[in-house]
Amino acid sequence: MSAVDIGLARAVLRLHRHALAVWGAFVVLVVAALVLLVEVVADRVHDKIATCARTTGVCAASFSTVDYGIPLNATGNLVTLGFWAVAAWAGGALIARELESGTARLAWTQGVSPGRWLAAKLALPALTLVAGAGVLVAAFRWAWAAHPDLADADWSASAEFLTNGPALIAYALCGLAVGTLTGLLLRRQLAALGVSLALAVAFGRLMDHVRPHLWPTVTRTGAGAGDLVPAHAWEVAASYQTHGTSWATFHPASHFWPIHLAETSITLALATLATAAAFTVQRHTTA
Repeated sequence: MSAVDIGLARAVLRLHRHALAVWGAFVVLVVAALVLLVEVVADRVHDKIATCARTTGVCAASFSTVDYGIPLNATGNLVTLGFWAVAAWAGGALIARELESGTARLAWTQGVSPGRWLAAKLALPALTLVAGAGVLVAAFRWAWAAHPDLADADWSASAEFLTNGPALIAYALCGLAVGTLTGLLLRRQLAALGVSLALAVAFGRLMDHVRPHLWPTVTRTGAGAGDLVPAHAWEVAASYQTHGTSWATFHPASHFWPIHLAETSITLALATLATAAAFTVQRHTTA
């Protein structure tokens, strides 16, 4: 790495140190919350269920849902919303603010090419996002597997689906790339922030609708609807009964990884295209 590259890296770290601190604190707090759920809250929930069963003979399942399942699901939702925040930050603070204020052009007159400036802007955030998202995925998978009997949602729920594998990392990189491209195109901080956030939300909602179709479903027919869908399956179409015959369309639990990796690939492809487009826009606007 040349002295110019080292200087660029230091400048990016110094300029965005507060964002880095917020990201680090977010990762630490989420991991701490998951550890608290698994090591402390889960034991209390099991004690409540055991006490309830001894005293009344009937134990309400709401103990596990309210005390453990809902907080776990809320933590997963909070983590997935980080994709929106990354896109908004990349569009507004990382790129558009410097273009709007003229700071970027000043850097280009100091022996730093626009392409190298953009590469430094992307490389360091990408590394921190990958590292942090990797920790979050590992922590959430551990918490999800620790007490499956207390979980409130199955793997088909959007938050649980994304936080249990590399799709979360892909979404973070996609948010960075899309936000960067938006910032380069709009060159106004508030406009880029708003548009980047809207695009991130739209993409997330689109993938929620596309996800069931990323892998072929299984359809079963039989006399009774209750036995058609196996445990932990994602029922895509509800069971119907026609002339005494029921049918159901679903994804068995074994489809998690094919669907997850397919969505990860799509998201990484979009991130790659957005990154390539960002460098193309940068090259044309500074030529």
